[in-house]
Amino acid sequence: MRNKYIESFEKAQLENKGVPDFRAGDTLRVAVRIKEGEKTRVQNYEGLCIAIRGQGTGRTFIVRKIGANSIGVERIFPLYSESIESIEVL
Repeated sequence: MRNKYIESFEKAQLENKGVPDFRAGDTLRVAVRIKEGEKTRVQNYEGLCIAIRGQGTGRTFIVRKIGANSIGVERIFPLYSESIESIEVL
């Protein structure tokens, strides 16, 4: 059971976030902002969404891609993270 004040605060925080509707089974391209020393760059991570978990600001999703030598690589992203530049459904 969640506190109504926390729910209203989270709702106000999430109003400005533009997140596309997707579900498990969709192919996604996630642009992630990476900071290396003083430089920042954007790296795309493209793969299949295999799970969406959580609620509110704690919501996460898992993307799996096939890397080198046919090895599967999974990465967990917080849905409302500041490091995510964009999410594109392919």
